[in-house]
Amino acid sequence: MTLETISITPRPRRPRPQVVALSPAAAERVREIIARSEHPVAGLRVGVRNGGCAGQEYVLDYAEVADPLDEVVVDQGVTVLVEPSAVLFLLGTVIDYEVTRLSAKFVFRNPNQTDACGCGESVTIQPAEAPDA
Repeated sequence: MTLETISITPRPRRPRPQVVALSPAAAERVREIIARSEHPVAGLRVGVRNGGCAGQEYVLDYAEVADPLDEVVVDQGVTVLVEPSAVLFLLGTVIDYEVTRLSAKFVFRNPNQTDACGCGESVTIQPAEAPDA
């Protein structure tokens, strides 16, 4: 009896969906703000936290370093660091930047968002279904 060498080839992984994307206006605005920063910036940190009258709020901040568990997305030359706990809430989201006569703000176009409060400060988000392996 002889022993044969068995070679196990891992199956190819499907491409992972990009968690978030930036509109051209948002990417340009983030680059402008980062360029004026007095501290080094590794990227834009995006998350979701509990709060507000609708239950959840989007959180944007500038990160000096990436957390090892962050989902890293590079879009239009901007690095976006998505907090691990927010990935399923933000899957498929486009972050835009709108300027109107009365305000200038980042806007989240999130397919998982089911409701928002009247003032627009908080939202209700259902987590996306995890893709099949």
